[in-house]
Amino acid sequence: MKKIQISIFVFAALFVLFYGCGGDKPEMFKPGVIAENEFDPEVWGKIFPLQYESWLKTKEPKPAGLSLYRKGWDDDKIIYDKLSEMPYLALLFNGWGFGIEYNEPRGHYYAVIDQIEIDPSRTKPGGVCLACKSPMHKTLTEQKGMSYLTASFKDALNMMPEKIRNLGPACIDCHKPSDMGLKINKAHLEKGLKLIGKEDFTRQEQRMLACAQCHITYFVPRDKDKKVAGDVMLPWSGAKWGDISIEGIIKDLLSDFQRLEWKQAVTGFDMPFIRHPEFEMFTRGSVHFRAGLACPDCHMPYRRSGSYKISTHDVTSPVKQNFVACAQCHTESADWLKKQLFTTQEKTASLLNRAGYANARVAKFFELLHGHQLKGIRFDEDLYKKAKESYMQSMLRLNFVSAENSMGFHNPMECSRILGDSIAFANKAEMLLRQNLVKSGVAVPEKINLEIGKYIKNRGIHKRNFEASQEFKDPFGTEENFTPRETRGL
Repeated sequence: MKKIQISIFVFAALFVLFYGCGGDKPEMFKPGVIAENEFDPEVWGKIFPLQYESWLKTKEPKPAGLSLYRKGWDDDKIIYDKLSEMPYLALLFNGWGFGIEYNEPRGHYYAVIDQIEIDPSRTKPGGVCLACKSPMHKTLTEQKGMSYLTASFKDALNMMPEKIRNLGPACIDCHKPSDMGLKINKAHLEKGLKLIGKEDFTRQEQRMLACAQCHITYFVPRDKDKKVAGDVMLPWSGAKWGDISIEGIIKDLLSDFQRLEWKQAVTGFDMPFIRHPEFEMFTRGSVHFRAGLACPDCHMPYRRSGSYKISTHDVTSPVKQNFVACAQCHTESADWLKKQLFTTQEKTASLLNRAGYANARVAKFFELLHGHQLKGIRFDEDLYKKAKESYMQSMLRLNFVSAENSMGFHNPMECSRILGDSIAFANKAEMLLRQNLVKSGVAVPEKINLEIGKYIKNRGIHKRNFEASQEFKDPFGTEENFTPRETRGL
């Protein structure tokens, strides 16, 4: 009887504890409150110290020698030059900032700092350059409109509180202060999702979109004088979730003059530009996307911190985390996984070289034709138009893959398809140009000198030069058959 009375007493006490004193339902204990528009991660860190401590590590360089390509920021303290890695880009991007200084990014902590330190030609558009970089961009655009978007880059930064002027992606970009739920803090992505008719999101889709705020391509709308005409926009017209194709992106980018941001010096053509399209590449039917994975599964794996389990906010490549993220699904060793990664990237590098130098040759053949035009020689307009159309298709496919940060691994099959088509379009353009030149009586050289040296040396205020040690050479040596070293002009 005594045992029964004790049991009833314990049950009653527990009932009162859980249901009698807590209102309608139990509430999560909150050690503090974060204001709705709190941009400073340090404030968030007072409530979420483990995540904040992890986020701060994006400042720290990682051990050198782990990555084969896309090396990022390592303890060798080398800022890798994409124009040295892919020298043909120095020729193809000549005419605007990306042809002067174009570096491998150092990571989230340095997102704005990299822009401050890079050649000023890269930030000529002004405040709009902060669209993907600063958590304050949306707020300042709403408050100040075009006066912020078209302000000089320095003046746009000065519109922010001094403490967070150099702040890259931060807590408020991805999380709601009220309950830490995921959110979007970029108006361009919100508009892009409406464009493709996507309104409802699963938890995994929300996790992807947190990263897609910045890891997508966009264009800066321009007026007829190529001055900034609005906030950045996504070239996603006609696309749908899981099917944002390079074909659709190119069609959008070539649809009107507002999307033509710069003039290619070698050809004289007005060109659009493609930036870091990781989201588009990954979601177009990749193996990991179809398996239901999201970006944080690989780049922000869970880890233990004492008795707590958190998603690491030291966002980096899985190869720099010894493939810990991969081991969540794969039972193979880290060495096996590394071999798979590097094999994919080496094949991509080979195709990228093929497409890059094929485009460079076409650009120089246009330059040759234009030089003869200035001398009064007339060419077949239909052949010229077809050659230009093929070149634009080829060039933008090359631009897409060279700007994407996984060196093919996010979607190997799609990457190979795009580069294969780039090579085919470039070969068609070169054939049409050769035919046009011969038809007008111009002697056509078997091999054209790319003269890359004159585009890649002594660049900008930092006087950047070609760094041969950083070049992505064809791992299989095949490119030598198509673009012999002596024709590159390096």
